[in-house]
Amino acid sequence: MKSAFDELGVEVVAISRDSQHSHKIWQETELSKMVPGGFPWPMVSDANGSIGRSYGVYDEEAGVNIRGRFLIDPDGVIQAMEVLTPPVGRNVSETLRQIRAYQHVRATGEVMPSGWQPGKPTLKPAISLVGHVWEQWKVENAF
Repeated sequence: MKSAFDELGVEVVAISRDSQHSHKIWQETELSKMVPGGFPWPMVSDANGSIGRSYGVYDEEAGVNIRGRFLIDPDGVIQAMEVLTPPVGRNVSETLRQIRAYQHVRATGEVMPSGWQPGKPTLKPAISLVGHVWEQWKVENAF
């Protein structure tokens, strides 16, 4: 898992309201049993919720950061975000797909239609594309 992010040159940071002590216990009692060697990225404590507030995921009433995933480009611009309630986990494969797509856009200027995977057709933005996307992109490519 970590190697896939490393190959893409991506830095991952986990942030929660939990204390550093809680992160250590979580790592030792749970994560190290789920992931060989434990969770391989830094876990940051957002003790006062300021990071969560900055990203719009702090729940004032519950006093917690809601689960969020943010893809931030090399210029510091948020390119994508996903916020989920605790009962539903995130999808690492989808995160990697989106990272690859954003990196491809950055490198080529092409855009990715729904469900794009590496090697699948992309779209080259142009006024001539208006009304003709259907000629270049097929629904079966979304799945």
